Amino acid sequence: MVLRFIQSTRLPTRWGTFDIHGFEDPFKGKEHVALSFGSYEEGKPFLVRIHSECLTGDALGSLRCDCGEQLQTAIKTISEAGRGAILYLRQEGRGIGLMNKIKAYHLQDQGADTVEANERLGFGADERDYSICTPMLNHLGARRLELMTNNPRKVKALIDQGFEVVKRVPIRTDSNPHNAAYLQAKAGKLGHLLGD
Repeated sequence: MVLRFIQSTRLPTRWGTFDIHGFEDPFKGKEHVALSFGSYEEGKPFLVRIHSECLTGDALGSLRCDCGEQLQTAIKTISEAGRGAILYLRQEGRGIGLMNKIKAYHLQDQGADTVEANERLGFGADERDYSICTPMLNHLGARRLELMTNNPRKVKALIDQGFEVVKRVPIRTDSNPHNAAYLQAKAGKLGHLLGD
């Protein structure tokens, strides 16, 4: 994976001042960012959240998913821990893109679940590429990780890339009438661990 580091600067947030690091994929034309709080210390696990972009949930407050709530929880948790990072990957809709996600939402309105909708559009259930994480984590110097996720595929992806994941940290969010079926499909069809 070729990912070019562009620039870092400070990013004040309501949870404290993070550093934001910009990266660019010159082949796909995608830009990704890492938010870091504190720094990696050799031998000590670094709390990390891999978060795929969700415009509807992260920015618009959609209740159809739990993405925005997961992102806010991760930022707050890392700030309280005093060190860690969020890798914000531009892989909207589990990698299918924003317009296709809107089409998938329409199919969900017709009765498909989140996995079936992606498949009816000709995509896999999850099209995300976690190899993007390697150059970002290398830039931060992080090798031993506590990974904040409910998705075992993220854990496996980082281990396969040579990182030591010493612990999976569950990220808890609340369900609501608009995302209950979505969460059920994530657990039943994608293997997400939502109960612990």
